[in-house]
Amino acid sequence: MERTTALIAGGGPAGMVLGLLLARGGVEVTVLEKHPDFLRDFRGDTVHASTLTLLDELGLGPSFADVPHQLVDKAQVLLDSGPVTVGDLTRLPGPHKHIAFVPQWDFLDLLADAARLEPSFTLRMETEVTGLTRRGDRVTGVTYRTARGETGEIAADLVIAADGRNSLVRREAGLPVHEFGVPMDVWWFRLPRNEGEPNGAVGRFGAGAGLVLINRGEYFQTALLIRKGMDAILRAKGIGAFREQVAKLVPWLEERLATVTSFDDVKLLTVKLDRLKKWHREGLLCIGDAAHAMSPIGGVGINLAVQDAVAAAALLAKPLREGQVTSAQLAKVRRRRWLPTTVTQTAQRLIQNAFLKRALAGSAGVVGTGVPRPIKIIQRFPALQAIPAYMVAIGLRPEHAPAFARRSPERIKRT
Repeated sequence: MERTTALIAGGGPAGMVLGLLLARGGVEVTVLEKHPDFLRDFRGDTVHASTLTLLDELGLGPSFADVPHQLVDKAQVLLDSGPVTVGDLTRLPGPHKHIAFVPQWDFLDLLADAARLEPSFTLRMETEVTGLTRRGDRVTGVTYRTARGETGEIAADLVIAADGRNSLVRREAGLPVHEFGVPMDVWWFRLPRNEGEPNGAVGRFGAGAGLVLINRGEYFQTALLIRKGMDAILRAKGIGAFREQVAKLVPWLEERLATVTSFDDVKLLTVKLDRLKKWHREGLLCIGDAAHAMSPIGGVGINLAVQDAVAAAALLAKPLREGQVTSAQLAKVRRRRWLPTTVTQTAQRLIQNAFLKRALAGSAGVVGTGVPRPIKIIQRFPALQAIPAYMVAIGLRPEHAPAFARRSPERIKRT
């Protein structure tokens, strides 16, 4: 049987950050990723200010600067009079007063290249975790299957579930979960963008839907918020009804909607909002969306997942190196990350219940025909725009790279 010290299921942002940090801490770590590469569209493409600071601490700032990306320093709502700022990132503390939008595959490739420089790191692509192995109540490793149909087992001192909101590892572990209702799902698609059009992330809500436009240079990465469970019903109405709905929200997009030729161009994100009551059992830890699936409100899911990974590395690298990871030490990860997770999810629930639910039900008119009171207040007192900016771009408890993982700035060799 193969063996490693730390086995990470999932090569997303949380899994790759944790793998890199543990390897720099001298821990033998293996990451299993079921896909052949990281090239998957409409994934979270946000690299927050706190993560940019983390990359600087890891010495990866120069390498990240070479990756094509857009910097955004404002979050806006689109009114009839034009875009209005509700979050001003230029008011943030620290060197990064912005959020970066970068294709997630480029970000993950960068982390993988940095991790491969560590002799104790292994990344196995096209290798899917299929189950857990146990000895009594303790998780002792995983079973896997490769794309070629080969199967096997890997024993590990600790298995970390970083395999997302539909985590197989979490399900196999049988950890109890608290689920919160959500009023929406999301359709992702692309629309051409012209020079001079809204920058950053711009939202438009009401009339039974919501639309978010994210500047990606030559195109908008576009999210249409639809009522929960309406995907099949709305698709049955045809692509013409889809175009009409988008054009009703943002009329100046009407002509370019012809570029969405069919529903093959529209990808569904099934939104979840949940949280494990306990993030671990003996020999196993859940982090990121596997521990707490986040709503896309604010785009903060990746930020929380990365910070979970940093906290886990800081707390567990030494015990893993010494072969003495206990359940009490695993519980410390949840205690450290519980408050920012809970506060963020509570804020998301308030927003969806107080505003999005009404907008998606069609009981609120298109925002812009009347300026909502919160937007009036935040425009009257611009300093308040720092609050949503901080909560989105940095978070309630930002995590910093442990001393053992820090490096001087340099450009690493990219594969």
